[in-house]
Formats: sequence, C-alpha cells, structure tokens
Amino acid sequence: MLSIIKRTKFASSQTHHSSTILSLPDQSLTHKIMEHSKVDTKLQASYDDQQKRVLDSSLDSRGEIPVRDRTGAWRAALFIIANEFSERLSYFGIATSLVVYLTTILHQDLKMAVKNANYWSGVTTLMPLLGGFVADAYLGRYATVLLATIIYLMGLILLTLSWFIPGLKACNQEICVEPRKAHEVAFFIAIYLISIGTGGHKPSLESFGADQFEDSHPEERMMKMSYFNWWSTGLCAGILTAVTVIVYIEDRIGWGVAGTILTLVMATSLLIFLMGRPFYRYRAASGSPLTPMLQVFVAAISKRHLPCPIDSSLLHELSREEYTKGRFLSRTSNLKFLDKAAIIENLGSENAMAEKESPWKLATVTKVEELKLLINMIPIWFFTLAFGICATQSTTFFIKQAIIMDRHIGHNFIVPPSSMFALVALSMIIFLTLYEKLLVPLLRRVTGNERGISILQRIGTGMVFSLITMIIAALVERKRLDYTKQHHMTMSVIWLAPQNMVIGIADALTLVGLQEYFYDQVPDSMRSLGIAFYLSVIGAASFVNNFLITVTDRLAEKISRKNLFGKDLNSSRLDRFYWTLAALTAVNICFFVIVAKRYTYKSVQSSLAVADGGDDVEAASVHNTSKYT
Repeated sequence: MLSIIKRTKFASSQTHHSSTILSLPDQSLTHKIMEHSKVDTKLQASYDDQQKRVLDSSLDSRGEIPVRDRTGAWRAALFIIANEFSERLSYFGIATSLVVYLTTILHQDLKMAVKNANYWSGVTTLMPLLGGFVADAYLGRYATVLLATIIYLMGLILLTLSWFIPGLKACNQEICVEPRKAHEVAFFIAIYLISIGTGGHKPSLESFGADQFEDSHPEERMMKMSYFNWWSTGLCAGILTAVTVIVYIEDRIGWGVAGTILTLVMATSLLIFLMGRPFYRYRAASGSPLTPMLQVFVAAISKRHLPCPIDSSLLHELSREEYTKGRFLSRTSNLKFLDKAAIIENLGSENAMAEKESPWKLATVTKVEELKLLINMIPIWFFTLAFGICATQSTTFFIKQAIIMDRHIGHNFIVPPSSMFALVALSMIIFLTLYEKLLVPLLRRVTGNERGISILQRIGTGMVFSLITMIIAALVERKRLDYTKQHHMTMSVIWLAPQNMVIGIADALTLVGLQEYFYDQVPDSMRSLGIAFYLSVIGAASFVNNFLITVTDRLAEKISRKNLFGKDLNSSRLDRFYWTLAALTAVNICFFVIVAKRYTYKSVQSSLAVADGGDDVEAASVHNTSKYT
C-alpha cells in the first residue's frame, strides 16, 4: 500500500514538474506576444496619427501641426492656382504685345524691338533665382508671394497711369510720330517692376502650392503628380484669356483700359489668395541653403587624401531623432569624391567626434547627396536651353510674322496679332487634359511607372516637338516670302497655326516636365529655387537667342554681304534663322539623351513607422528611386 502511495506521489510530482517545465516556455511566449502587441499598438497609433496629422515639418496658420482633413491638398491649392491664373493673365497680356507696342508706340525697328523684348523676358525669368533664394532662406514662401504681388501691382498701376496722366502719355495727338521720353521711362520702369514682382511671385507661389501635398502620404503624393498638370492648365487658361480678351482690348479699345483691367484682376487675386490663409500649410524659412553646399565642398577638399570607404555605415549621418527637417537621402555611387566630406576620421569615439566636429569639416550623407543633386542638374539645365530658345520664338518672331500677314476672318473681324499665341495656350490645355486623363493611366499600365514615363523622358519628348516646330516654321516662312514676291499680297495668318499648335504640345511636355523635375529633384530646403531654376532656362535662353540673332546676322553679312535681319520681315531671311535653330536643337537632343541616360535620380529614405521596441522592432523605410521619376 505504501509503495502505491509513494508511486502516486511521485507520479503527481512528475506531472507537476512536467507542467512547470511546459509552462515556462508558454509564459515566455505569452510575454513575447504581449510585447509585440504593445509594439503593434504603438505602430498603429503612429500610423493613425500620420493619417490625421501632416508630419512633414509644415505648420498651419496657427503655428501648429496641420490636421490633414482641414488643410492643404486641393482645398488649398485651388486658391493658389486662381492666383496664378491672374498673374499669367497680366504677364502675357504684356509679353505677347510687347513687340507690337515697341514697334508701333515707341517706334523701334524690328531688331531693336525683339532684343528689348528678349532682354525683358530674360530678366523676368532670371529674377526668380533671387526671389526663390529669399523665399527659401529668409521670408518663407507665403510672405514672399504677398510682397511680390504688391510690387507687381505697383508696376501695373504705373503702366496704367502712363496712359491717363497727361505728362506721362506717349503723345497728345492721335498720330504719334515720336513718343515722349517721360512715357518711355515710365513704361520701362513699370515693366521692370513687374519683372521684380514676377521674380518673387512665380517660384514662391508654385512651390507653395506643391507644399500643400505631403510626399510621404500615398494619396497626396499622387495628387502632387497631377498638381503640376492642373497648375499648368490654370496657367494656360490665364494665357488664353490674355491673348484673346486683353489683346483685343489693347488693339481695339486702348492700352490704358487693358492696364486698368489687369490691375483690378491682380488686386482681386490678392484678396482671393488671402482668403485661403486658414487652409494653407506653411514651411518656415530654413536659412541660406547654399551654406551647407559650400561646407560639403570644403570638408571634401580637406579630406581629399583619405580613401573613400565602400561601407556606407562608416560615413556620418544624423539619427532620426536629431534630423527634424527634410528627409534622409540614400548614398549614391556618383561623384564619390564628395563622399569624403562625411568620413569620420576618429572611429574610436564616433559619437563624441561627430558632435564636436565643425560642419566645415564633417558633413552628413544627406548633405553630400543634396550637393550631388545640384551638380547633376547642371548638364540637364544646360541641354534644355535649346528648347528655351525655340519657345521664345512664339512670343517674338511668331507674333511679328502675324502682324504682316492677312488676319481677316470673314469680312469684318481682324485677329489681333498677339492673339495667335492663343493657339499655343489652347493646344497646351487640350494636350495636358488628354495627357492627364488618357495617356498617363495607359502608360502606367505599360511601364509600371507611377508617372507614366520618367520626368526626363517627358522633357526629351517635348524637345522633339520643338524641333518639329522649327522645321514647320522655316518651311512656312519660306513659303510666305515666295508668296509675297509672286502675288504682291500677304498670305493668310492661318498658315502660322501648325507651328503655334506644335510648340504648345512641346510646352505641355517639356515646360511642365521641367517644373516637376526641378521641384522634385532639388533638396527639400531649396524648392522655391528649384522652380526658379526651371524659369531660368527660359530667361537664359532669351539672352542666348539675342546672341544668336547677332551672330547669325553678322555671319550672313560676311558670307553673302546681306543681313539676315532687315528693317522688316519681308527684307529678312527669318527662314534661315529657323533652320539654324532646328539644326541646333537636333544636335542638342542627342547630347540630352546621353546625359539623361546617365542621370541618377534623388533616392529618398522615407520613414513609414518608427517604434521604440528594442531589437524586436526596426524602423521601416522605403526608397524613392528612379522607377518613380
């Protein structure tokens, strides 16, 4: 009996011991599950917060983290696009009629008028480099837009007054043989005030609009890709109104009345822009973006004797807690010399050294990559100048051609010469709508690229259309000269329609592509400057265009003893100038393709979720690579 009891106790103890052994791993597993559950809860809370709040360092009008459902996206962008509509209405109401004004009111000859128009266009599109820098470094984009709009309004008011104040009028008589000097001075001061206003307005407003969409939020990222297309559609609507309604008023009613309308529209748009203030997302100015670039250069040169490590972990980078502004960039394989700026020389005390080291001696990988981005942009910028030269013809020589052609539609209506630019704007609007609604979804399925085709592919395709434009323009101008000589009468202005429509398609592809490229590929702290870089393509192209006019004219005089450009188009050989531009563009496209194939797009490390879960949880990240650009 005793042995039975002992065996029973032993069996019971064995069972208890076994259950104890089995319970230990169960308790450990339960503990692990609970820990992971806490981590999942933190991750879910972080994700929910990211959906409700905009966590990209922007602020709302009260200086707080913006609530996604109340700020930004299309509810804010529509106010901004409306403001751009009025600015482009004013700008093109002046720009497309400038050659006409200079030749008919100020009595300048063709060559001088085109040069003055190109100088003004060049200054107007280069001024954004200064305006964009001020916006990014000191004032912020919102404040820069307000200040620039006020300066713009001052220019429009002076331009309008020069037609109503007796002492500033061009002439007191209906037929003006020679305009007053006071009117000429007031006119040029006014249009260059508009240049200064455009310099701050254009880069700041467009980048401010793009800031309303968060890059790391999937839905808003897709919206931003559409934003540049719809921005350009609103822009073209302003242009279309300018070159039809405003130009007609200038031609038939009076320049002073047109100036009054432009001033009132610009003032109204300022009020509309202010009404959107509660809905905007704001970014604080971050100081000079050029200083960190210079620091990388200095640090890399000071460490030129060190070997460049293959392992990226040996290079200095801030932690996610320390890096509060902008996004991390991944290391790329080009321009490896600059990577030396991020080498930590004393690896034994990495953290201590990194904290004490001057930014002139040690840079982060992100700062190095930002400098690489700017250097990589230089050849892209340079090889888009040929496109810019072709684009400037639509507001200079194309308009001048329209002046001397038969512009009658029916028996009574005469098309204002500047209104021919309406075909450019209309072509651009139609193509952008088709591109956004039909081509992009189709191309996404074919290529797997969320943009349909890459940004540089879009730019290059537009350059091919600009080449076609110059060929068409050369053939049409040659036919016009022959027709005038044979029939002693002018050819219909309808012949200019094809070249204006094709350059509109080129603008829709290349100009919009350049906007997106320079905004997307510059460092986050330089986005106003990025838009300024895009505008500077047209500005620099205007000056290069003037240089080409002078050079080709002198070469023609030396070779044939006859100038390429006479006092009017009938005594000029504009067709040969167009052929020159076509040849230049064809060669340029070849170089652009080579550069584009070797280009390395921005590679962004975007944190999706970060939890403090020890070794069990790591920060999840994705890379924005060339697949999407």
